[in-house]
Amino acid sequence: MKLLLFLIVSLIPAITFSQDAKVWNNKKCAVVLTYDDALDVHLDNVIPLLDSLGLKATFYLIASAPASKNRLNDWKKAAAEGHELGNHTLFHPCVGNLPGREWVSPDYNLSKYTVRRMIDEARMTNVFLQALDGKTKRTYAFPCGDTKIGDTLYFDSLKNDFEAARSVAMGMTTIDKIDLSNTGCFVMYGQTGDQMINIVKRAMQTNSVVVFLFHGVGGGHNINVSLDAHRQLIDFLKQNEKEIWVAPMVDVAEYVKAYRKGAK
Repeated sequence: MKLLLFLIVSLIPAITFSQDAKVWNNKKCAVVLTYDDALDVHLDNVIPLLDSLGLKATFYLIASAPASKNRLNDWKKAAAEGHELGNHTLFHPCVGNLPGREWVSPDYNLSKYTVRRMIDEARMTNVFLQALDGKTKRTYAFPCGDTKIGDTLYFDSLKNDFEAARSVAMGMTTIDKIDLSNTGCFVMYGQTGDQMINIVKRAMQTNSVVVFLFHGVGGGHNINVSLDAHRQLIDFLKQNEKEIWVAPMVDVAEYVKAYRKGAK
């Protein structure tokens, strides 16, 4: 995965607008930090660091996850600090009949869902999240990156419920090409701080948005990055905040929509 990440980043065209273009809130690029699955380490390791530097991120919560149910007040506090509580569904259903998906519970095998059930569970999760943050606008993250039930793109029925949806497809894009219904990202799995920083530098060169997808940070998940590597990335973003817009996914999505209407 690390080699593939390097190859994809290295193949991105060097310039799309111009190296001096500042189309992202008057900055060269946008960076969205997203953290999936509602883990204790997000509350214990990530949010205190981000808050100490005044940076905001998106946390995609599974409503039924232990750290969602057991730490409601902590998530309320995170939302009050300006972080987005995103929707990662009620039970995180994934297609279970794929190689390597033996861990998927038969009860939450997406291939056995109806589209109606998926829509209902996503909307119920929005109710849960609104009870925490009082907000009606947020974004969605596809569990396991699975976008279809059978041949149906189920998010087509949810577009009016969300500002955008994040997939797990790898890549960064410019503001004129971003697909808000299926926004790509870079899944972090053991990368060094330097490797992550190089992704941001490429985004700065190409005037792109780059979305990072984290699970474990200093533990908490088998898809993990070290505390040191994560801290190195966050420090770089803070040190270069005059050129890099770091914002939650919902803010970036709303900005893109306004830009396309000519309001930005």
